[in-house]
Amino acid sequence: MANTSSAKKAARQMLRRTEVNKSRRSAMRSSVRSVEEAIKSGKKADAVAALKAVEPVLARTGQKGIIHPKTASRKVSRLTQRVKAMAD
Repeated sequence: MANTSSAKKAARQMLRRTEVNKSRRSAMRSSVRSVEEAIKSGKKADAVAALKAVEPVLARTGQKGIIHPKTASRKVSRLTQRVKAMAD
């Protein structure tokens, strides 16, 4: 348990940041899922639109430290590859 006032404040801040990070991670996963569902449905136009929307979300989560920046980059790269491989 935190003993000093600064440690108590750090514990409060940590709880708030955890909630924010959870919601950001959840939003990121949902947006990635939307691209994967569009790929699975076979609609390339929908997949391209979803990919365009998910790219900045992944970049932002990487910059904020919610996921590693290289993980975000890898996810974008792999999703882009899968969308490009789709039949027109």
